[in-house]
Amino acid sequence: MNFQPYPFEKLKQLIAPITPQKQGLTLTIGEPQFPTPRPIVETLIKHADELRYYPKSAGEDYLKNAQLDFVQKRFNITLKPTQIIPTLGTREVLFNFPQFLLFDVPAPIIAHPNPFYQIYEGASIACRAKTIYMNLKTTNDFKPILTHEEKSQAHLVILNSPNNPTGATLSITELKQWVKDALRYDFVLLNDECYSEIYQNNPPASILQASYEVGNKDFKNILAINSISKRSSAPGLRSGFIAGDEGILKAYGQYRSYLGCAIPNPLQRASAQAWGDFATSEAIRKKYAKNLQIAKEIFPHAHIPPYAFYLWFEVKNDTDFTQKLYEKEGILVLPGSFLGREGMGKGYVRIALVYEGDILEGALKTIASFLKTYQKGDQ
Repeated sequence: MNFQPYPFEKLKQLIAPITPQKQGLTLTIGEPQFPTPRPIVETLIKHADELRYYPKSAGEDYLKNAQLDFVQKRFNITLKPTQIIPTLGTREVLFNFPQFLLFDVPAPIIAHPNPFYQIYEGASIACRAKTIYMNLKTTNDFKPILTHEEKSQAHLVILNSPNNPTGATLSITELKQWVKDALRYDFVLLNDECYSEIYQNNPPASILQASYEVGNKDFKNILAINSISKRSSAPGLRSGFIAGDEGILKAYGQYRSYLGCAIPNPLQRASAQAWGDFATSEAIRKKYAKNLQIAKEIFPHAHIPPYAFYLWFEVKNDTDFTQKLYEKEGILVLPGSFLGREGMGKGYVRIALVYEGDILEGALKTIASFLKTYQKGDQ
């Protein structure tokens, strides 16, 4: 298999010759810099002795019940236990689920956004699938589009709403149309909803809600994935789920029993605590909401959606801007071209708003000041 280097490996090579003149912040990766809430940590410690047990591939009932309760409270959707599977985060699902789903398809075709979370591409390569890029551009408001012909060809369509890296988010009306298309053209529709809990005022909709509203209450062909990495500032717990079409999930659950991706029991205990803790997750959400507001005030003319925690920022030359910003100010951002193919992402940088507001504000003001001289060509 011929995988491209991950964006952060490309970034490492890009800045290797540079010695920064100042010490700044790393704003490249979506890794929360807020402490994991204490109740989660204490639950992990309390149940550390459960390391002596083999974890179940299907997950313990207490974890599944916590995730079912989350879906019910957050999206007003009551799922059956057979309609959800706890997973070791969502990255592993995004990589192995397409391989499971498309194994018996002679010439599989996957459609996914471009630019994108690189695991989508990795899954396509592992499946030997043809990829249809849904290019995210200003002309389509950074939202995915497929033609009639492409919908007829695709076996799996991956959405990512709220989107990484652009922050663009599909409305419930748009999601409902995607559900209708999945049923009409008979493709499996998977929405990566890992940023669903990061927003300023109005929470984004789930593909599960859209499916229910169009009358597809059994979620035929429809799946959602989610995780607590951002919601609970706990990416190290590796706790996610895949939910929806129980016919697909029954077979996928059997497949997973061979993978060895079970979550260790102490992490399941802590994860259940996290999924059920709406108070601390709301406090974390407010931190991100504050960061988005800070960014809007510092960059009043930039398009900053009220979702996720990235700025998708247009610059003249993304790699040159990244190098010079790092050299002059010690602040590291991610070139957009590293996240896309066929020219998508070029001319943009992704800036992660993952620090406490007072720390982040200083860094963003530095970027704003640097940008003025950079645009004049003085750098």
